[in-house]
Amino acid sequence: MYGWIWRHLPGPLAVRVLLAVLLIAAVVALLMLVVFPWLEPMLPFNDVAVGAVLSGAAGTAGTSAASPAW
Repeated sequence: MYGWIWRHLPGPLAVRVLLAVLLIAAVVALLMLVVFPWLEPMLPFNDVAVGAVLSGAAGTAGTSAASPAW
């Protein structure tokens, strides 16, 4: 596919390189500004749970979240 795009770009090598860079920049901009923001609410990245959920006290005496009791 990339070979097909490269063969169909007009002009000498310098123009082809410039057009290829502009094409890549346009695709990245389209993804970052349109596709990814539209897709983000459908992804489950905000539904995370790390560790156990504690109810009431924040742990046992003598331990804290910074120093686990091994």
